[in-house]
Amino acid sequence: MQISKIPAKVRTELNRQLNYELGAAHSYRALSLWCADQNLKGFAAFFAKQTGEEHEHAEKIMEHLLDRGSQPELAAIAAPKQNFKSLLEVAQQAQAMEVANTAGIHAVYEAALTAKDYPTQVLMHWFINEQVEEEAWTAEMVGRVQSATCAGSVSDLDRHIEKLLAGDGKGE
Repeated sequence: MQISKIPAKVRTELNRQLNYELGAAHSYRALSLWCADQNLKGFAAFFAKQTGEEHEHAEKIMEHLLDRGSQPELAAIAAPKQNFKSLLEVAQQAQAMEVANTAGIHAVYEAALTAKDYPTQVLMHWFINEQVEEEAWTAEMVGRVQSATCAGSVSDLDRHIEKLLAGDGKGE
């Protein structure tokens, strides 16, 4: 075991964020399953893809911790919300998760700034940029679901959601 090169407060924040990312993956899986149960296959596929991306984000943090002599600390992951009244509520849940994730990433960055932990600052730059995209696609999704008020419009949106939200690189 190496001696950690990460200041204690930064390490604590990185581990908290790591576990948030894993929890977000769990929550996106729940959104995917709800959509699949509602026969919204496009939304189900999109949220399943997001599940994988959140796991990739957790991996980035785990690799950073390990590369700098700190063992990642995995915590219990709470059961995600699984029952929703509507697709709009699902979209709003995704949006709320991404807003909370941005706040968590900012907390890691602030800790890294205070500690003058430059490698973690650089890592967090990637996450900060990623969150701009994540919040943008969730806002777009909420808006599109809110405007899908005509007969058949939710079905049409479901068929095209992945292309609309991910076709230009959003959600990666």
